[in-house]
Amino acid sequence: MVGGILKMNKKLKDRVSIIRSFNRYYTNILGLLDQHLLESDLSLSEVRVLHEIEKNEKCTSRMLVDILCMDAGYLSRILKKFYKMGLLIKEKSAKDARAQYLYLTAEGKEKMDELNNSSDEQIVQIIKPLTEIDKNCLVQNMTSIETILTDGANIKLEDITIRTDVRPGDIGYITYMHGWIYGEEYGYSSAFEGYVAESFQKFLLNYNQDNDSLWCAEHNGNIIGCIGIVGHGERAQLRWFLINPHYRKIGLGKKLLQESLDFAKAKNYRSVYLDTTSDLDKAISMYKRVGFIKKLETANNSWREDLTELEFEMEL
Repeated sequence: MVGGILKMNKKLKDRVSIIRSFNRYYTNILGLLDQHLLESDLSLSEVRVLHEIEKNEKCTSRMLVDILCMDAGYLSRILKKFYKMGLLIKEKSAKDARAQYLYLTAEGKEKMDELNNSSDEQIVQIIKPLTEIDKNCLVQNMTSIETILTDGANIKLEDITIRTDVRPGDIGYITYMHGWIYGEEYGYSSAFEGYVAESFQKFLLNYNQDNDSLWCAEHNGNIIGCIGIVGHGERAQLRWFLINPHYRKIGLGKKLLQESLDFAKAKNYRSVYLDTTSDLDKAISMYKRVGFIKKLETANNSWREDLTELEFEMEL
């Protein structure tokens, strides 16, 4: 900061400008929603408070302040309004006399149903003119915004769906994921992305659902992880094991790995092998925990200098 003004390079300035432009646009959208909700004598902020009370079991005013980043005094006035309207009751905690839990009354729940229906209809009208592709893209991008800004803090394993049908665009996107994740996290060159693309070309040309499978993990339509099994006679090869950084530490990697191994066992493969590199410590640790043993170690400078390629195998 110089003289109270933040100095920014052009790249950062352009990013800030785009984000601010989006904020102004979306504020107008929220204004339309707020105007609609005011017809029911409740503002958008008040509806958000009711929503959080309904969603969170044993909700307290302290929780609401933290969740909504709301001024405690302002929240207090909102809660008093709700008490007067008969929408809210409070109950003392049996374990902590200082804590008071907030619950919606029957009237409060009825009001939320009414507001949710109205809000749903408002959103339906906003997206109605869009094509199906644009609707999907809108939802996926909104999901990405929240996930990136929270670093996946609100994501749970049950939020993720896993499918095995290969759809148009899957292979291209997964190849792209390999390129940017390995490039950013491990400094791999674009040659690695070419290697992945070549491996997928062979997979598609020889794909046999009786022997091979590709698992795609999705969050609201976004592919955020994958793993594959490719048959080679009595052996199966585990390939393309990758998780978007924002979706790690929720057990998704363990789930994908187990599903692929269960598939290999069900198909009566004698063993499963995989190729990895020595710098993927967390992945190697996971492989070892489920029973993979290192069989081979060779130098590989194709994607980065001083890289060692490892082959692991597990008997089934």
